[in-house]
Amino acid sequence: MVRDGYSGSASAYGRPMPRSSPFSPSFWRSPLRGPWLTSWLGVVLLGGITVLFVTGLVSYAAYNPNLSPVNDQTPDKGILGFYLFPWPTDPHWLYRLNQGVHVTLGITLIPVLLAKLWSVVPRLFTLPPARSLAHALERISLLLLVGGALFEFVTGVLNVQLDYIFPGSFYTLHFYGAWVFFAAFVAHVALKLPMTLRNLRQLREERSGLVPADPAEPTVSRRGALWFVGGGSLLLFVTTVGQNFDGALRRTALLAPHGGAEPGSGPGGFQINKTAAYAGIRESETSAEAWRLVVEGRDGRRVRLSRADLLDLPLRSAALPIACVEGWSTSDQWWRGVRLRDLAALVGYAEDPPDVFVESLQRRGAFRRSALRANQVADSRSLLALFVNGEDLTPDHGYPARVIVPAAPGVLNTKWVARLTFGDL
Repeated sequence: MVRDGYSGSASAYGRPMPRSSPFSPSFWRSPLRGPWLTSWLGVVLLGGITVLFVTGLVSYAAYNPNLSPVNDQTPDKGILGFYLFPWPTDPHWLYRLNQGVHVTLGITLIPVLLAKLWSVVPRLFTLPPARSLAHALERISLLLLVGGALFEFVTGVLNVQLDYIFPGSFYTLHFYGAWVFFAAFVAHVALKLPMTLRNLRQLREERSGLVPADPAEPTVSRRGALWFVGGGSLLLFVTTVGQNFDGALRRTALLAPHGGAEPGSGPGGFQINKTAAYAGIRESETSAEAWRLVVEGRDGRRVRLSRADLLDLPLRSAALPIACVEGWSTSDQWWRGVRLRDLAALVGYAEDPPDVFVESLQRRGAFRRSALRANQVADSRSLLALFVNGEDLTPDHGYPARVIVPAAPGVLNTKWVARLTFGDL
């Protein structure tokens, strides 16, 4: 009952709350809110966020973060790094599939997440803040869940669209944020799953603080609201998924990273991240007269190779994609160059090639240096590539030489390579 602008409910101090206050049950009037709608949205997020979390952990492992600080600077992972494993090279499309699912699914779930937060927002304003220890734990988990979800989705989208804009490493922020969020997510699911299942099975509205005390006239049904949210997710899906493909389909990816499109045509007409101009590469230092590759290895062995010297070595070919943490990828491109294991043999590692530390001429941007594991070096498809699709590398694709490794994240396929140091890192 409402009188003189006040609701019939009392505050934590015994006084009636104004209807204009979000702490008043009468403030929240949408007839769509209720456990049924919240439960359906929660079920979708339960499956989707679980897949996001797993693919995110797998993506993090792909950087071989325990190999070298240049690959990852996340400090004190401790038990959070329990699952890390040497990243494999088979299947060669593994990272492409994993990261495509991670980014595309994350963007697709945004309308579902926003609808879920909208449906439960009255519970953030319930008084008193905690009625018991169990209720206090539930409220804390809810706050961590909401804050963690917003942080992970916002930073993920910003990284996809704007690249490295964060005060510190995106990988560190996203890694810790993911664990905080998922811990709250698991606690929330454990507390709410029985009620969710009852709501879906019995189609009833249990007392949960979500049903409005003074509902407004409905303008759409709850099922209509679900269709609306699903339509928003479908729209984001069709304007994102094309970034995982070449050709005409990529043009449908209006939300592709940086608004990227196919960079021209011809042998080098496939997606790139950093251009030579952005990376600060000077034409004078990549000319045949100036550029030399330095290869170092066992017992101080060191060789300097021109591009002509590399062309005199046995050349191999491999069909491999490029896949970026931002979600975009290319189909298999045809690379040709010198195997990394053959370069390791030149400096004393004829058998069992070790890890390698790769340095680039790049002056700007992240991953000017990177490290690869021994299993990646040993794979016969891992190349110091000199050609792509039958032609010399273009400047933007890493001329005069770049690394290409099966299943590795794009940033570990270093361009404009200047030095390779083989040995335990």
